Amino acid sequence: MKRFGFGGSVHRRSPAPAVAPLLVLALFPLLAGCGDTGGLVGAGATATASGPVHLWPDRQGATVPPADPAGAPPEYVKGIPPVRGGDVHAVDPVALVQAELRVHPKSKAGADGIPAETAAAINACEKGAAETSPAACPVLAPYYRDLTGDGTDELILGIEFPDRKMSVRVYTADRDGRLNRIMATTQTVVSVELAGRDVVLRVPSGNRGYELITAWSWEEKQRTMLPTREQIVRVPANPQGTEDRGPGPGPGSGPGPGGRPGSGSGPGLGPGSGAGLGPAPDRP
Repeated sequence: MKRFGFGGSVHRRSPAPAVAPLLVLALFPLLAGCGDTGGLVGAGATATASGPVHLWPDRQGATVPPADPAGAPPEYVKGIPPVRGGDVHAVDPVALVQAELRVHPKSKAGADGIPAETAAAINACEKGAAETSPAACPVLAPYYRDLTGDGTDELILGIEFPDRKMSVRVYTADRDGRLNRIMATTQTVVSVELAGRDVVLRVPSGNRGYELITAWSWEEKQRTMLPTREQIVRVPANPQGTEDRGPGPGPGSGPGPGGRPGSGSGPGLGPGSGAGLGPAPDRP
């Protein structure tokens, strides 16, 4: 296009510079990179999920009757006066077991079974010996935990038997303060733990190098503690390469402040050796 200026001379317009478009094109990859917010990126093809396959589906299966409850039925303890306010902390463990022995003096097996030599040693224990003289009395120091979920503690007792056997018993108090035994089992025990509201027993398995872990839980309908979960785990090996059959309670398994055993949380079921019972709160 021609343009006339002063003096009649003719001027031509210079072509527009191309710097701006080139600059925009150069910056576009950078701007695109800044807009990447880290969205989902495909990881490739995944394997097709497949359900279990029923082998021999036409075979007539066996009829399995429902199993009887494996726990001991609840039983009120006779010979022990009701506890005020349902506070099981006021119960002397030795006096409690001695009262059970008076009711079942000849029981050698089952929930009430105690060997004769163990029964004689328990009857010879003085009041409070479970906490003051644990080496001289088969009744171990008690533990306390709310196992039924009603907001009050239950009393957990252990009684040492010969040959590493142990009777584990749990007691609760009703509204009238009467003691009710809601768990009683005798096992060759490796360790006893608390996990939440469960009592967890570790016992040797029939297979060498393995242990059986059983969790006992409160069953509201039957008003008793029942074995609800079982797990077989391999025994961990120590650095020397030999099997360690006794993981036992971990730190914090001893009595808490004031000489009372702890009520802290332990681990759940699992292959590890686990921590034991935690320290007890300082109760009045």
